[in-house]
Amino acid sequence: LAEGADAIAHGATGKGNDQVRFELSAAALAPNVKCIAPWRDAEFRKEFPGRAEMIAYAEANNIPIKASMKKPYSMDRNLLHISFEAGAMEDPWYDATTPEDREMYVLSVSPEDAPDKPEYIEILFEKGNAIGLRHENLDAILAELGDVKSTGQQDGYALLTPYGVMRVLNLLGGRNGIGRVDIVENRFVGMKSRGIYETPGGTILLAAHRDLETLVVDRESMHIRDSLIPKYAQLVYNGFWFAPERVAIQALVTETQKTVTGEVRLKLYKGNVMQAGRRSPFSMYSEAVATMEGGQEEAYNQDDATGFIALNALRLKATARQGQ
Repeated sequence: LAEGADAIAHGATGKGNDQVRFELSAAALAPNVKCIAPWRDAEFRKEFPGRAEMIAYAEANNIPIKASMKKPYSMDRNLLHISFEAGAMEDPWYDATTPEDREMYVLSVSPEDAPDKPEYIEILFEKGNAIGLRHENLDAILAELGDVKSTGQQDGYALLTPYGVMRVLNLLGGRNGIGRVDIVENRFVGMKSRGIYETPGGTILLAAHRDLETLVVDRESMHIRDSLIPKYAQLVYNGFWFAPERVAIQALVTETQKTVTGEVRLKLYKGNVMQAGRRSPFSMYSEAVATMEGGQEEAYNQDDATGFIALNALRLKATARQGQ
C-alpha cells in the first residue's frame, strides 16, 4: 500500500499451505490488492510443470539456488525454523537420519554427533517473554554470531532482543542436536505431506516457557489455555493470524502470562532439553504445603482430604448404584 501497488506475487505452489497464508493475510490487510500466483497459472506450468524443470532452468541460466537435481528437496527458512520437503522425503518411509543426509541439515548436528558433555543455559522471562540469557561463554557466542549484541544487564543476565535470544538458542540447540522433527502433517488444502524441521531455539524456548508456567500459572487457567492451543495452532497453521477468533484467543493467552516472570535453567545434551531448575517472585509453589515431612499441619492438614475425597466420590457411587 505504501508503494501504491495494486498486486503482489508469491512463489508458493498450488499444493501447499503457504499460498493460503499469504493470500488470507493479504485479504485481511489489503483486501483490494490482487494476488498473483504463477504456480496456479496453467501457462506457467506448461513450461515448468515441476521442480525438476525449474532446477534445470536455473542451472542452465546460472541462477544460484541451493536445490539441485542431486538434492531436489525444498528448504524454507526463517528465524524460528527450517523446513525440508519434496525429493526423497516424499517417501514417508525414507530415513533422513543417516549420514548420507548429514549435509541437508543447516541448524543442527545429529544427536549422535553432539558433544559428550552437557551444556547449561539459563533464561530470564518477563510476562511470558524471554528477555535475557545467562551462559558461561555468552560473550564468545555473541562474538561468533556477529549480529547480536546485549542491550544491558539485569540480575546477572545479558538482556537481548527477541531476535538475539533466538539466534543464541538456535546456536546452542543446534550444536547439541536439539530440535529435529520429522512429521507427516495435514495440510489445509486436504492432503497429507511429510516434512522435516529444524527448530533448535524454538524447542529450547518452549521447554523453558512451559516449565516456568508450571510454577506460576493457576491450574485451571492453564487447563483452559491449553484446551484452546490446538485451535490456536490450527488457525496459525491455516493462515488465519489476522482472524478475529485468533485475536480473541490471544487475549486469553496474554492474560495468563501476567505472572510468567522468572528464571529457568536447562541442561542441553544430545538432543535432549532437561529441566534443571526454575524460580520466580510469583511462584505458587509452597514447600510447607508440598513437603512430605511432618510439622506443617497449619499449612496443610491431611485430615481435610477425607471430606474432599468423600464429596468427589458421591457421583461415582451414584453411578455405581445406577448400574446395579
